[in-house]
Amino acid sequence: MDLLDSIFSQASVDILMKLGVIIIKIAIVIGITLLHVAYATYWERKVIGHMQVRLGPIEVGWHGFLQPIADGIKLFFKEDIIPANADKPLFYLAPVIFMVSALTSLSVLPFFDGFVIADINIGLLFLFAMSSLGAYGIILSGWASNSKYSFLGGLRSASQVISYEIAMGLSLVGVMMMAGSLNLSDIVRAQQQYPAGMFAVPQFLGFFVFIVAAFAETNRLPFDLPEAESELVAGYFTEYSGFRFALFFLGEYTAMLIMSSIAALCFLGGWTIPKFITDWFPVLLRLPAWSWVVIFLAKVYAFMFFYYWVRATLPRYRYDQLMAIGWKILIPLALFNIALTGLVKIWI
Repeated sequence: MDLLDSIFSQASVDILMKLGVIIIKIAIVIGITLLHVAYATYWERKVIGHMQVRLGPIEVGWHGFLQPIADGIKLFFKEDIIPANADKPLFYLAPVIFMVSALTSLSVLPFFDGFVIADINIGLLFLFAMSSLGAYGIILSGWASNSKYSFLGGLRSASQVISYEIAMGLSLVGVMMMAGSLNLSDIVRAQQQYPAGMFAVPQFLGFFVFIVAAFAETNRLPFDLPEAESELVAGYFTEYSGFRFALFFLGEYTAMLIMSSIAALCFLGGWTIPKFITDWFPVLLRLPAWSWVVIFLAKVYAFMFFYYWVRATLPRYRYDQLMAIGWKILIPLALFNIALTGLVKIWI
């Protein structure tokens, strides 16, 4: 009996230690993500301001550095207005679904080798599932608001998700074929077996399709048709205010971080330095472990800068053009890339 008690007590300690490590990882990832989201808005306003030859926020803090904190406090204390004829349970639930689905996706993202909350074998499929659930938050918010503008924004989002999620999924099939795995850590390691050290070179067609689909998935210009201020006031969140509006805002920027992370992990080599660079400078292979995070974040923020650059450059597409690009161009290109990748794998 003493032996059994000691075994069970040791097992309980091990379980508690593992649970504690997971909780610490979750706290670190969510804390850093929310801080990132706050200052991603500041960075975007500054970048676009300078691109359009204006200053951006400058009033709160040094060069407006405390503006995200001021915005958060303002949104937290703003009055929460609910339309009289809204479907209140769904109205309350929609922004929570949108935000939670975005935060849940963070659980399978490896920020460097060995640091991931859930290192599951179907990490890529899990990300697709969570992004699909996020679309329900948009659709339900449009329906529950009992507003024509919100309803049209929700309908646009539903059709956008159907078309562009197919294209995005197909764009990553070539990556899965080359890596032989759906595990994101394995995909990063597999890229080191190729001369370029990243799949963006052999999978340039898939990378192009992914980039365009990522803009549509996150409702960013030039594909922000579910919001479309010039047509739908603010689209699916027209009737939201205060902290519920902030949840949609946080969810959108978290989704941008996730899409940028997928691009870095699946096409740009993740936390690794491209092989052609390390062949010339082998000293880079001896960099300390903390530098992996810096390398990964540099790739993520480079992709996010591209988001801002496109927003400041391109006008919004018409809705028929948006759907035509998804069904007539991106999906055929992604299918052609899959066929080409399969032929190359057979021949080589």
